[in-house]
Amino acid sequence: MANSDLTFRGGRNIAMKLPPHQYEATIKFYRDTLGLEVKQTSENSHAVDYGPIRLWLDRCVKTSQAELWLDIGTNDTKAAARHLAQKDVVRCDAIEELPQNFDGYWITSPAGVVHIVSGYEDSGAI
Repeated sequence: MANSDLTFRGGRNIAMKLPPHQYEATIKFYRDTLGLEVKQTSENSHAVDYGPIRLWLDRCVKTSQAELWLDIGTNDTKAAARHLAQKDVVRCDAIEELPQNFDGYWITSPAGVVHIVSGYEDSGAI
């Protein structure tokens, strides 16, 4: 690693991207079957405080099966981008739009799991 001060840590967010035909049943599973508090955050998103993790349940019209997306924080997103590029990590920024001025971007692991990489200040903000 070129920058020995660069650090990564797991974030507290996991997003479950769900096709419409699984969305309501999944909300009911967490709320009614498991008894967890499920909060609607937008028309197509609910949040579940899942221990120290926040589980986002997102309705995704163009998805045919559920996917899990993970959150990774870093102290320097620009240095992290260079480091990840050197390690041949695939950037996939077009997968979902991020808020303007958000310090982060999307990558995929070798197994195709989507991760949001964000600065510690923005980690957990999505």
